[in-house]
Amino acid sequence: MSNYYRRNLPHYQPPQGEFFITFRLANSLPKDAVAKLRDEYYKLSEGINSDAVSESKKAQQEKYFAKFDRILDQSKNSVCWLKEDKIAEIVANKLHSFDNRKYLLICYCIMPNHVHLLFKLYERDKSRSTDSQYPVTNILKLIKGSTAYQANKLLNKTGSFWQHESYDHLVRGDEERENIIRYILSNPVKAKLVDSWKEWKWIYCKKAYFPVR
Repeated sequence: MSNYYRRNLPHYQPPQGEFFITFRLANSLPKDAVAKLRDEYYKLSEGINSDAVSESKKAQQEKYFAKFDRILDQSKNSVCWLKEDKIAEIVANKLHSFDNRKYLLICYCIMPNHVHLLFKLYERDKSRSTDSQYPVTNILKLIKGSTAYQANKLLNKTGSFWQHESYDHLVRGDEERENIIRYILSNPVKAKLVDSWKEWKWIYCKKAYFPVR
């Protein structure tokens, strides 16, 4: 089940689950566009739970997300702080800093106004009192909090850097993972920023997970 625009309602986040995450800069989309997308998502989500998602409904959600991503890529008046190498580097360093600590980092792409991220959770230590049943939510808080502070300081600005809401999707199987990796790698090409994903500086895929076809 994908989770969007549900800031206060984190959902099923199983130990060792693989997650596709997308988070964006604050004010990177007009409010009217966000409201319309939110309504579309809620309609698609009716009757869906974390254990049973029909293929047709899943396909609808995928189309919805692709539309959302396309709007982000084409937003002409969007804030694009991540176009600046020093800002993108802050985010990339933070993503790598959690690799082999909080998660296994599989793939990411830092776009001008949003980030795609794919990782596998490590199994949680149930003996630790600080452990949470919402590890993905906590990881995102750590990523956003630290990078927002550093970026705002570098940009000499205040206020929200990241949008509070984010998209997270529990990956179900090898085939879906490979499709997501291909989607992430192709993002800068589809946005017409480069001719090949290899030309995009802020992109990464762990060799063991690189698509074979």
